[in-house]
Amino acid sequence: MTLPNFLYLGPDKAGSSWLHEALITHPQVYLSPAKDLYFFDRYYERGLDWYAGQFRGATPQHAVVGEVCQDYLADPRCPARIHEALPDARLMVSLRDPVSRAFSSYLYARKHGLWPETFREAVEQVPELVEHGRYGAQLRAYRELFPAERIHVAVFDDLGADPQGYFDAVTDFLQVDRLTLSAELLAERLVASRARAVPVARAVRAFADVARRLDGARVVARVKRSSMVHRVLYTPLGEDRPVMTPEDREYLRGLYVDDVRLLEEDWGLDLRSRWGWDSVAAG
Repeated sequence: MTLPNFLYLGPDKAGSSWLHEALITHPQVYLSPAKDLYFFDRYYERGLDWYAGQFRGATPQHAVVGEVCQDYLADPRCPARIHEALPDARLMVSLRDPVSRAFSSYLYARKHGLWPETFREAVEQVPELVEHGRYGAQLRAYRELFPAERIHVAVFDDLGADPQGYFDAVTDFLQVDRLTLSAELLAERLVASRARAVPVARAVRAFADVARRLDGARVVARVKRSSMVHRVLYTPLGEDRPVMTPEDREYLRGLYVDDVRLLEEDWGLDLRSRWGWDSVAAG
């Protein structure tokens, strides 16, 4: 039975798709073909034999076997489950300004015709939109079970500023050779978009959920990677792009500031300065 020795835990909208695409090009790394297997949260009842089957393509040349799943950080059930199944695993998170992450997650939902029309309504009506950004408390639950040296805490801003340096830090953490990224990966960015036909986009999303439940993760992976599918289903956002007002931004910063302080204390980071939060008072 081959199980992962590496997991990307989250959060969402913090470079997980880019990381998956970069790591699958590394000859010493084997990732599940589909990103986001959701085993430790949605499909745990399937058991470890099913999960191990998702890595059946791994060979002895792969020093690292892993999964990139954006939901494991936020789900409180996952730390204990992961520790029980993979006690020696290396873990990674990528910290994005939680306010920016929330807005990006909102845009993604709107792209599929989901959630309220305004960002503030979504913040007030969709609990996970805010809760998924409380990284400090979420990471502390993992640190109680895993030693700090086996948790790589990256900062999403570094991916935009220096993709190669960001990736080098990941491969160093995984103790595999550094790999020069392709020009496509160095330049890759996904433009915010909306569905051309909301019912069709929702149907595709529902198909992906059903395919995962039916052990069709590889099919999902091929569909998600298809630029043609993306062009057919979505169109770039134009002047009708939803906005986050300055009041929305300050409101969310007030909700998150204590958790960001916790992150800084636990991991020796200066995130408020990096994210421009110096003037935000603790709640």
